[in-house]
Amino acid sequence: MSSQEFVFKQFKILQDKCAMKVGTDAVLLGSWVNTSNAKTILDIGTGTGIIALMLAQKSDATIDAIDIDKNAFVQASENIAGCKWKERIQIHHISLQQYCTNSSKYDLIVSNPPYFVDSSKASEESRTNARHTDQLPFSDLLNGVLNLLNPTGSFYVILPTKESQVFRDMAEEQNLFLTKLTRVITLADRPEKRLLMQFEFTKKTVEENFITIEKDERHSYTDEYKELTKDYYLAF
Repeated sequence: MSSQEFVFKQFKILQDKCAMKVGTDAVLLGSWVNTSNAKTILDIGTGTGIIALMLAQKSDATIDAIDIDKNAFVQASENIAGCKWKERIQIHHISLQQYCTNSSKYDLIVSNPPYFVDSSKASEESRTNARHTDQLPFSDLLNGVLNLLNPTGSFYVILPTKESQVFRDMAEEQNLFLTKLTRVITLADRPEKRLLMQFEFTKKTVEENFITIEKDERHSYTDEYKELTKDYYLAF
């Protein structure tokens, strides 16, 4: 397998055109999302299309996936065309800001969004757009979700710890409430690095837990991480 493609159990991801390659965040989020009640799904900032494909694998939902980056749109289109669920997935080359003006409501919305606000920019424009909030600030992401999510729907997102608190505060000001939280620890002796979060319009007690990815060394994966991702990774 070359670095330009990533092979999962039921689909393959080509990634030669995308600034952001297949990463742990996307696989964590796609594995964690509960699609059981979703007939319609929106994937915001789809990149290679990996999360859209993961959700298609474990649901019967109709999926729309959007990305502002032309190369990502082309790459995701290639990956969808090569999968067994292509009739249920539609890729759109459009920004969320433009998309949310004329679209219907979704049962489930998911995003592995750009989150760098103050850090140095990548030299490549498409990589900067994929990593930094310039093109999709949290306020615009939140407004898109508020406009496009069904009243009984769920929004799923993964963010670093610091940024997740900022987003949670903004969401709750708009009556979109955190209902499920998984703290992601990369190595057993490290502090949490990411938060997997589910938001809904109904306030309830937050269901909270944590997951550790690796034991005490690189590529020595925990049983809980294997269990979460086993439907996708060839190694598990």
